[in-house]
Amino acid sequence: MLEKPDLQDEKIVACLQDAYGITVAQVTFLPLGADRNTAVYRVVADDRMPYFLKLRTGVFDETSVALPRFLSDQGIKQIITPLPTKTGQLRASLDDFRVILYPFVDGRDGYALALSEKQWREFGAALKRIHTLDVPRTLAAHIRRETYSPHWRETVKMFLGRLGDGIDDPVAFKVTALLKAKRDEVLFLVERAETLARALQLQPPEFVLCHSDIHAANILIDGDGAFYIVDWDDPILAPKERDLMFIGGAQGFISHGAQEEEALFYRGYGRTEINPVALSYYRYERIIVDIAVYCEQLLLTTEGGEDREQSLHYLASNFSPGGTIDMAYRSDETREAALS
Repeated sequence: MLEKPDLQDEKIVACLQDAYGITVAQVTFLPLGADRNTAVYRVVADDRMPYFLKLRTGVFDETSVALPRFLSDQGIKQIITPLPTKTGQLRASLDDFRVILYPFVDGRDGYALALSEKQWREFGAALKRIHTLDVPRTLAAHIRRETYSPHWRETVKMFLGRLGDGIDDPVAFKVTALLKAKRDEVLFLVERAETLARALQLQPPEFVLCHSDIHAANILIDGDGAFYIVDWDDPILAPKERDLMFIGGAQGFISHGAQEEEALFYRGYGRTEINPVALSYYRYERIIVDIAVYCEQLLLTTEGGEDREQSLHYLASNFSPGGTIDMAYRSDETREAALS
C-alpha cells in the first residue's frame, strides 16, 4: 500500500500498548508493496527498539502467522517470526485490521539489491528445506491445496469481453487500451494455462509446502548480508514448481540473467527433476492472476490513489521484452505445437 490508510496513529499506539505491552515513541508509515490490503509501518518504542508493523484488511488466514513460527522452530533461519502478544497470540486486532508485529530488519529487498552468489546458494538451500519439510497434519489442514482452478482465467476472459465498459478514469483508460492491444496474446496465455492445467489434473505431481509468492520483493537482505523470506500470507500445498517458477522467470531479481539465476540457485537447492508442464503452467497462471487482480482494482473502482499508477506499471511490465511472458514462452516446450 503506497498511501497511508485512514487510521489515526494514536489508535495504533494504544493497540500496541494494550496488546504487546510496548510503549511507542514513534510510528512511521512506509509506502511499500503492491498489496492494497496491507499497510506497513516502522515503530520505535521508548527504549529505542524498532519494530516492523503490518496491518492487514480483508480475508486473514491464521496460517500466515502460524506457519512462519513453525518454520523458524524447524531451524530455518531465513524466517522472521511474528512477535507474540501478551497473551501469546501471534496477531492482534484493530478496527478492520489484523495487527502483526515483527522485529525490524533494516535491509533492502531483491528489487533493490542484487543477491550475491553465496546468497543465491543459501536461497536455494533454504527453499529446498521448506519443500522437504514434513508439515504437521494440524497445520497442513489449514493450508490451501492446489486445485488448478479456472477462476482467474475465467475472470480475465470476462474482462476481455467487456473492455470499454469500465469506469471513467485515466488509469482505467490506459488499462483498457493495453488489453485491447494485447487481447490475442492474453487469450493465448489463458488457453495454454487451461491446457496445461488439464494435463496436471490427469497426472498430478507430488505436493510440497510452497511459499507461492517468492519474487524479489519478498526477499529481504540486511546490512550484514543475511537474507530473509518474508510475506507468508498465502502458502499452498502444491508441486514444487509453484515456487521454482520464480527462479529465472523475470520476477524482479537484478544483476543476473535468467540462466545464471537458475545456475546459482540450484547449486544450493540441489539436483532435482523439474516438471516442465508444471513450470510452464505456473508461469502462465501467475501472469493471468496479475492481469485479473489489476483489472479488478483498476477497472472496477477508482480507489488506490498512487497505488493505481504503480499497479498499471506492474501490469504493463508483463509484456516488456524479456519480461514474464517471454520467460513463460521460453519454459513452454510445447508452445510451438500449440501455435501451429
